[in-house]
Amino acid sequence: MTNESKLPPTDGQISRAPRRRFEWGVVILVALAASGLVGVGAYWIGHSVGEHHSSSAATDRGDSGARYQCPMHPSIVQDHPGECPICGMKLVKVDGGKGQRGSDGGRRLLYYRSPMDPKVTSPTPKKDEMGMDYVPVYEDEVSGVQSSVEGLATVDIDPARQQLIGLTTAEVSAGPVGGAWRTVGRVAIDETRVRHMNVKVPGFVEHVYVDFVGKKVKQGDPLFTIYSPELLSAQEEYLLALRTRGALAKKGTLESDGDALVKAARKKLSLWDIPESEIARIERTGEPTKTLTFYSPVSGVVTKKDVVEGMKLDAGAMPYEIVDLSKVWVLADVYETELQFVKEGMPASLTLKAFPNREFKGKVMFIDPLLNPETRTVKVRLAFANPSGEIRPEMFGEVVLHGTPREGLRIPQDAVIDSGTEKIVFVAVGEGKFQPRKVRLGDVSGNNVEVISGLQLGEQVVTRANFLIDSESRLRASLAELSGGAGPKVPERARVLSGSADTDSEPAQPRLGSGDAGTPPTHQGHRP
Repeated sequence: MTNESKLPPTDGQISRAPRRRFEWGVVILVALAASGLVGVGAYWIGHSVGEHHSSSAATDRGDSGARYQCPMHPSIVQDHPGECPICGMKLVKVDGGKGQRGSDGGRRLLYYRSPMDPKVTSPTPKKDEMGMDYVPVYEDEVSGVQSSVEGLATVDIDPARQQLIGLTTAEVSAGPVGGAWRTVGRVAIDETRVRHMNVKVPGFVEHVYVDFVGKKVKQGDPLFTIYSPELLSAQEEYLLALRTRGALAKKGTLESDGDALVKAARKKLSLWDIPESEIARIERTGEPTKTLTFYSPVSGVVTKKDVVEGMKLDAGAMPYEIVDLSKVWVLADVYETELQFVKEGMPASLTLKAFPNREFKGKVMFIDPLLNPETRTVKVRLAFANPSGEIRPEMFGEVVLHGTPREGLRIPQDAVIDSGTEKIVFVAVGEGKFQPRKVRLGDVSGNNVEVISGLQLGEQVVTRANFLIDSESRLRASLAELSGGAGPKVPERARVLSGSADTDSEPAQPRLGSGDAGTPPTHQGHRP
């Protein structure tokens, strides 16, 4: 076999070798072609499946033409459900990508702004750092928004959206204004009707008739009795003076000397508040009394009691305080802006929570000449009759000061938006448009307020949802100010300040996205 392997190949062998090599090449070419066809088919199948999956996902997300719009801010439009980033209201689905104002076709797109900061804008759609889509701003949203109030713009709201946000209006009417000013009052004791019961002679308390605070007494009712050695001695002196005058009269001498002694002793008892009835009893009986009873000088209520049986009272002690509550004071606070309408003697009424269906009549007695610097109010003292004692001190109530009313324009107080420095109302000017108006106000009468200037009789003002309209008005005014009426300006190429390393460069412009006042809106994320 070794020798055969070394022999040269025969003609048949030579002819079979090339044929075998040709057959393997054909097989390889056919395999490559088949694999290419399979790859191309798989690509097209996968591509068509991917397109179908993308279209299905877009349909699931709401990209099939449906749009979601804020009822209060029509510029807030997105392709999926959610909430308005400005007012938090749920977005309403609008079919066919059309808002409640119609299709966006024909509307000139100015730019896109951040939903959280209107000063941050972009010429192309994008998302902010929180993943929220930028809101498109159209020319018709920032045009025609001029108003007489700085920082506010006219708002256009269709009837359907007005009903959705609960917007209501009221007419500017004419009627009586002023003439009545309401304030809060506190019932107090009439200081002119307070009486202190005191003793002018030392003694010891024998008996107490009025033994608790709050007890009602009448004039002449007994309060307490005391034993006083000095008082007993004064009675003896009075009796001695009476006997001396009688002895002198029997001897036929001048009675003037005896009368002087009697008068001096009687005066002493009177100065010690001994009642005339008690002095007459001593003179009639000729016997001094061990104890002396003190009686109430006025009718009223005992508000203070500092006496008990067996207690020693010194001269000048005040065991009782009695207050006459047949008339009471009401202390009311009047603001300095209303002080010009309050006069002494003007009528007033008082309403208490204890008697909600009753109204007490009184009048202004005194106006404090000093102003309280903390509350910026003046105390006004009013007097009210209280024969039944129903009005009790320290009660709180509503006081109405009645003046002379006058005719004027008035609107509900709910229509006024007080910014602190100015008063704003929104006036319905027709076709769903609401214009901000600055007004001057006067007196308040109940739920209405007087309008001095800024409105005309018969105009309609917004009374509900005016704060929503105010926010929309401020937003539109801000957008109009940013756009300058002609859309955003594309910032120029950044330049370097003079004096830097590159002396041939131009001065640098403000940083993109700064949003400074007085400059056109910047475009965050935009590069020239």
